[in-house]
Amino acid sequence: MLSDSKTANKSEGIEVSRMSNWHIITSEGATVSDEYAMEEFQNWFEKATGIYLPIYTDKKKADGHIYIGRASVLNQSEIGDEGFHIIVEYNRIVIAGGDTRGTLYGVYQFLENSLGIRFLTDDHTHVPDGYNLTIYFDNYAYNPPFSFRWSFYRENSESPEFAARRRVNTVTPAEKLGGSVPQQLINHSFHQLVPFDKYGEKHPEYYALVDGKRHTDTQGGGPQLCVTNSEVVQIAAESAIEHLKKHPEKKNISVSQADTENYCRCDTCETINQAEETPMGSQLSFVNSVAKLIQKAYPKVKVGTLAYWYTRQVPKTMRPAPNVQIQLCSIECCTLHTIDDPNCEKNRSFCQDMDDWGRICNDIWIWNYNTNFSCYDLPFPNLHVIGPNIRYFLKNNAKGAFMQANGNGLTGEFSDLRNYIISSLLWNPELDGNDVLEEFIQLHYQNSAKPISKYLTMIHDNAIQREVHPNCFPSAKEVGLDLEISKKGLDYFNQALELADNHTVRARVEKASICAYKAIILTGENLEKEKRKKIINQYISLAEKYNMTHASEHKLATEYFTEIRL
Repeated sequence: MLSDSKTANKSEGIEVSRMSNWHIITSEGATVSDEYAMEEFQNWFEKATGIYLPIYTDKKKADGHIYIGRASVLNQSEIGDEGFHIIVEYNRIVIAGGDTRGTLYGVYQFLENSLGIRFLTDDHTHVPDGYNLTIYFDNYAYNPPFSFRWSFYRENSESPEFAARRRVNTVTPAEKLGGSVPQQLINHSFHQLVPFDKYGEKHPEYYALVDGKRHTDTQGGGPQLCVTNSEVVQIAAESAIEHLKKHPEKKNISVSQADTENYCRCDTCETINQAEETPMGSQLSFVNSVAKLIQKAYPKVKVGTLAYWYTRQVPKTMRPAPNVQIQLCSIECCTLHTIDDPNCEKNRSFCQDMDDWGRICNDIWIWNYNTNFSCYDLPFPNLHVIGPNIRYFLKNNAKGAFMQANGNGLTGEFSDLRNYIISSLLWNPELDGNDVLEEFIQLHYQNSAKPISKYLTMIHDNAIQREVHPNCFPSAKEVGLDLEISKKGLDYFNQALELADNHTVRARVEKASICAYKAIILTGENLEKEKRKKIINQYISLAEKYNMTHASEHKLATEYFTEIRL
């Protein structure tokens, strides 16, 4: 990761080889997170340099001291929960940050900037030999621009320590890791607020009227609610308040539509929708009414709702209440071109909606889509737009981003690389995404990096050349794949395997190659039966070897294997 430092003196510094008589200083009032930050510093510093630095609660005679967290003399109250301040001088290093996660994140930034450590995957940390390094004098501070950062990969949720090293702040309540942010993901919640199994039989009028009938389908968190029913407003508010009583640490709560298009078409709901020229009219009216009741009990809590699918468009006259948040979703967007690409018709309307919401609401959060939900392991050429998209969201005053990917599955297409890029750019959007991508490939695949880099370039350039505009549920054809390109992709991986000079790198290449086999399976339906069978068997063998759990958002890998076996 590139340095956030603005004032580094590259001519003077501390020679690491002379730090054997340095101490880490803690304080009696150190937080649990501060203590863990010291342990992480001590552990990774020793791995990088071979020098063990003892931790003391009081300052003892030494050549130099490292002050971490509350042991520093800096005023941490002015830094912010996740910000930090780092000072490197002749005989001291200071890393002070916010009491929740700031100090811990400052330690990780120092390890990256000063020692070149890279937290690549949950089982691969790049630790170069740092014994002969110079830690240059410096004085800099950093506050991340996004307060909510969720790179939605299962690798993060299953390894919260790794997630913390990637500065993903949404996956664990563990105190030593600083816990998760009090901002909750704004998500589909109607089924939790007014459960159909509790009210459906006696009060069908609480639920959406569609084609003259009250809807009863519970798929997608349904059925939708009749959002103009005053009793539904009261029940939803009471449910939300009850939840907040159990979770007083939360700063917001979701009051949002189910994940179905069967919103209520009763006369009252439709009258509002027609007047506001969008189904968001009745939805926002409902959310505002619920938010008003919640505000009486919890005046500091925000009420979040999705601007998603048919509710993405801003109402003509209705405005969000002051305590209402909007989570704007980009599900219809093209994933190959940047969201602000004026030549991409799919994306122009989203930009218009973002502009419109920005004019009437100052509390906007993003839900962005970063995988192929219908096929987790198919090549998905969106790597080059991740950085520009994140910067676009920041430029338009988004406060945080949920970057949805294959969070319920392991071993998706280049999921390790994708997680590294997304989490890096959420933490520091100024980084060049292509540099981050290349850094990961070089460090993770080592001698095999060149053909893998060529493969990724080919997949992207081919999609651009074919002028496709894939969404987040594309077929192989919709991302520009045919059998010829798919075979060429597998050739690159075979080259990478030949270049792998140890078992570890070979395993990483094998895992990454699963997507190339999947591409041939989907584009090679007319292959000779025995050739196709061989490809399928190799695909299944690798997928099982590397613990693929899901073939798509709603299908287990084992189910898919059964379907395709010949």
